[in-house]
Amino acid sequence: MARQLQARRTAHPSKTAWLEFTQLATDYNPVNLGQGFPDFSPPKFIQEALCKAVNGGHQMHQYTRAFGHAPLVHILAKFFGRIMGREIDPLEEVLVTAGAYQALFCAIQALIDEGDEVILVEPFFDCYRPMVKMAGGKPVYVCLRPVEGSGVLSSGDWVLCAEELASKFTPCTKAIIINSPNNPLGKVFKTEELQMIADLCIKHDVLCISDEVYEWLTYDGNKHVKIASLPGMWERTVTISSAGKTFSATGWKLGWAITSAHNMKYLKIIHQGSVYQCPTVTQEAVARGLEREYELFGTPESYFQQLPAMLHRKRQKLASCLGSVGLQPVMPEGGYFMIADISSVKVDLSDQGNEDEPKDFTFVRWLTKEKGLATIPVSTFFSPEHSREFSKYIRFCFVKEDSTLKAAEDILRKWSQTQ
Repeated sequence: MARQLQARRTAHPSKTAWLEFTQLATDYNPVNLGQGFPDFSPPKFIQEALCKAVNGGHQMHQYTRAFGHAPLVHILAKFFGRIMGREIDPLEEVLVTAGAYQALFCAIQALIDEGDEVILVEPFFDCYRPMVKMAGGKPVYVCLRPVEGSGVLSSGDWVLCAEELASKFTPCTKAIIINSPNNPLGKVFKTEELQMIADLCIKHDVLCISDEVYEWLTYDGNKHVKIASLPGMWERTVTISSAGKTFSATGWKLGWAITSAHNMKYLKIIHQGSVYQCPTVTQEAVARGLEREYELFGTPESYFQQLPAMLHRKRQKLASCLGSVGLQPVMPEGGYFMIADISSVKVDLSDQGNEDEPKDFTFVRWLTKEKGLATIPVSTFFSPEHSREFSKYIRFCFVKEDSTLKAAEDILRKWSQTQ
């Protein structure tokens, strides 16, 4: 009998929408409002910083410090230390990773053990669940839900039930993973909501892994608050963010984790045993970009002011278009994305999928193939237990050129006229 080659952790791979719908986007070449990346260039200053780094001598093309290029970890500590009102040790409390994705992987592998329960706030980016399970942890789910009678006009209408959340904490709970601004919803957690989570973490001695990759993208006066800045949370929070989202350069795949030295020593073990270090040249460029932003912080010249201002306009344009064709957009308070309720759409999807899959999967497949517009089903951001409950929504990405948004609008208007 042949030996089984696979490890137990790979025995039950999670089904992901990304493989199928990314392939559909390749095969059908639709207008792509599905995948979450800008189709415009990063700001000129970050491109120039990369060019300067490329031409900066042999050291830019060789290994750098394993846990983060020195200029980058120093400016990260300085920048976020100012925001959080505390001293951050650049060498002991900052880790540079291959995107926020690897930062999440390091945190979960380093801190979650066999049998540990991890609370996932739904909707969540769909790598959280398989990463927890791969570490031997048990995902426990709690949903953001629309407030009854709110009309669901904004992502702020989606809230956590305090009693339900409290009921999820048990003696086996090791961590909770939150994402603000949230993908796909766009919810920006208010200070009082974060305080409720923090109080439970402190009461039950639980860690918080906080995914904050869209931290600079908030709208309508909403402010991003770092849960690590709340009293008693620095020591128990791993804060994760992304250079790709920060500077509209997602293909650079550079991220970081910031946490106490006690927690960080465990993340470093996983990082050292996987990628070991990240590319020197992109780290140098991101360091120079952050140094610029540190000096311009809060001024009209700052990219962190200019990008959300630009995206606010694009968000308004997409919401107006969706509403005009009978879809019901949920206005996001932050992030790249907008979800829309497709309940009122009358489309015969009987020949598009199977009865066992959620409606939004079937609808997105039809929209891509038949109408040439790619989106993402929202149920993929929920657990199997709750996915059908939220299968009336699809996700649109509005971090796109105006011409791309206009092409999507033309498709939707033409389609609505034939209904």
